[in-house]
Amino acid sequence: MKLPVPFIQLPLQFDAAALAAEIRALGESVWLPHPEGFAGNSALPLIAANGDPESNAIVGPMRPTPHLLRCPQLMHALSTIGAVWGRSRLMRLSGNAEVTAHVDTNYYWRERMRVHVPIVTQPTVRFICGEAELNMKPGECWIFDTWRLHNVINAAADERIHLVADTVGGARFWEHVDRGCSPQMPVAGWRPQAVPPASGTAESIEFESVNVPTVMTPWEVRAHVDFLLGDVQPHPQVAGTQQLCSLFVRDWHALWARFGEAREGWPRYRARLDQFAEQLGQYSDRILLRNQAVFLQAATLMIVRVALADRPMPARGDEYRTPMQSAESQPSGAAPPASVEAFERPVFIVSPPRSGSSLLFETLAQAPGVYTIGSESHAIFEGLPQLNIAAHGYASNRLDAEAATPETSGAVRERFARRLVDRDGKPPARPPVRLLEKTPKNALRVPFILRTFPQACFIYLYRDVRETLASMIDAWNSARFVTYPELPGWSGLPWSLLLVPGWRELVGKPVHEIVAAQWAATTQTLLDDLQALPAERVIVARYAALLADPNQQIRRLCGAVGFDWDRPLDATLPPSKHTLTAPAPDKWRKHEREIEMVLPRLAALIERAEKFAAR
Repeated sequence: MKLPVPFIQLPLQFDAAALAAEIRALGESVWLPHPEGFAGNSALPLIAANGDPESNAIVGPMRPTPHLLRCPQLMHALSTIGAVWGRSRLMRLSGNAEVTAHVDTNYYWRERMRVHVPIVTQPTVRFICGEAELNMKPGECWIFDTWRLHNVINAAADERIHLVADTVGGARFWEHVDRGCSPQMPVAGWRPQAVPPASGTAESIEFESVNVPTVMTPWEVRAHVDFLLGDVQPHPQVAGTQQLCSLFVRDWHALWARFGEAREGWPRYRARLDQFAEQLGQYSDRILLRNQAVFLQAATLMIVRVALADRPMPARGDEYRTPMQSAESQPSGAAPPASVEAFERPVFIVSPPRSGSSLLFETLAQAPGVYTIGSESHAIFEGLPQLNIAAHGYASNRLDAEAATPETSGAVRERFARRLVDRDGKPPARPPVRLLEKTPKNALRVPFILRTFPQACFIYLYRDVRETLASMIDAWNSARFVTYPELPGWSGLPWSLLLVPGWRELVGKPVHEIVAAQWAATTQTLLDDLQALPAERVIVARYAALLADPNQQIRRLCGAVGFDWDRPLDATLPPSKHTLTAPAPDKWRKHEREIEMVLPRLAALIERAEKFAAR
């Protein structure tokens, strides 16, 4: 379900130790492999279709399995949350494993939430949703936005077990949500209420009985259509698709008025549904949603496959992930390329955080023949245990060439290759590919990147330091850019943006001094690394010039890195997805006093950066 924020913590704190003891008593034999065979993932069914623990179906009356009936404290937890429950399981992630990044854009998740209660976990387990990342502590109760790209990384050797329960909600559940708290919108003094261990019964739990329509009503069809069209990225196909969808909704409403759910109308429904699917395939195949999923695939999964119950639904629900986003989903043929030669002159945008790199990345990503992962690469790097900051004593995000062993470099290339799509959401047909990548942490990884991608070139994006520092201050204060919410040894606001060497010396410092140190450490490291490269491997871009003349600057940069360009740009670029407030020349002055306090100590480095950017 799409939420206004990535994570919401419900005001409930369960006794994780008591729940864990109950689970251990079930034994190992009741655990099942992940239905799609994902390495390191296993499940223990608690609520399933007809109560059958062997069933992974998402359709049919959901009932307790024999395993749940042996767990009175788990039944009490489900009853306390107060929802109508669909398929629910204990999900186990073994040490040094992950739940691969994906987006849930199908009918099942349109109005369902997935509730997580960590039972066995460690501080090194990271849950990533969009650009937010956190560690769910034992006994807490969370929901998250399944419409955003999300994954889970267990960077420790110990296993992780969560209660993972699916629901459309319920009266008490929504009361909990209303009283919940999001890390992205913290509430001073908020704390969850402890729920003492107690025994529950199946009779105290409400279960789903109806999951999918026999014939989808025209009102539901319209709701799904409006939802998807309201989330599309601009594209020439959008206007025609809106017209196709409007005609389909009107025709479906007319059929409903005549037949309702009567079987005599099913052939007419099917004919119109098949026609709609064919039209979408012809005229709507290049539209992307804001979460980088493909509109056509989402419309197929949300409407076309479900609007009429004349064909059997797939037996499992996990394969409903949008294929473009599932790391296991590949175009037909061999495994994804991961060799050095598979990446031809990959381009990495590097800069201190909040320098405008998202705007530059989102614009260059519209070049034909260019492939990206559609978002930042936090999970690609830190999802590998050997690259996770926990494996390096939380030192920093710095990765040098020695970290790029053949095994590690190959794994990074493979993880990129599995997620690459072009501007139309299509994976590459064959290698080599032109990769475009942007993640602020990469400013501390240039030696690692060069060892992993030997043909790499870099676009260094320079922005006036006053503007950058002001935006970094805003980012820390907004709580939208928290990267390490439980950083060991850190106090004060949760750590935001990249983790720089020497961060421990910043404990207790005010935000303007923290961001000044972040900018200085990043700029110093980045310039040292870039100046060691041949001049032709580094291209300079200036944020002010990009805003002043987007067409000229984008064409210049494309020419320098060998990208084609075939789209005119407006005089003003649209805000990037990470923009907090619209750009303005003097916006930094709201933090002028704090910024002027730190500029003197940065003077020499500012002069060096300006000189480098002027070359």
